[in-house]
Amino acid sequence: MDWIALESAEQVKEIKQQQGYSIIFKHSIRCSISLMAKRRVEMDKDHLPTGLKLYFLDLIRFRDISNQVAHDFQVHHESPQLLVIKDGECILDQSHGHISLEEALSVLN
Repeated sequence: MDWIALESAEQVKEIKQQQGYSIIFKHSIRCSISLMAKRRVEMDKDHLPTGLKLYFLDLIRFRDISNQVAHDFQVHHESPQLLVIKDGECILDQSHGHISLEEALSVLN
């Protein structure tokens, strides 16, 4: 899976300005639920549309960026968390055991 590491405030600003869809996955390396959610997302990667940008945020290392994501996309901070972004707005917010790439992809169609 070709994750784009989300590590800067500038990247968050760029996502807010992008046209089309992107996905942000916020992951805690200290959480077993987060690890399971990440594995489920990666197992379904073959269903992703070509060109869809997938951002991976290590929220332990980049908590300030995680807080910015929560603020800029008007979502509560969760871990793990999957956000579907369309034209700079969060249109789907999933967390914990409710993370489903299949459901996330359904909003893309």
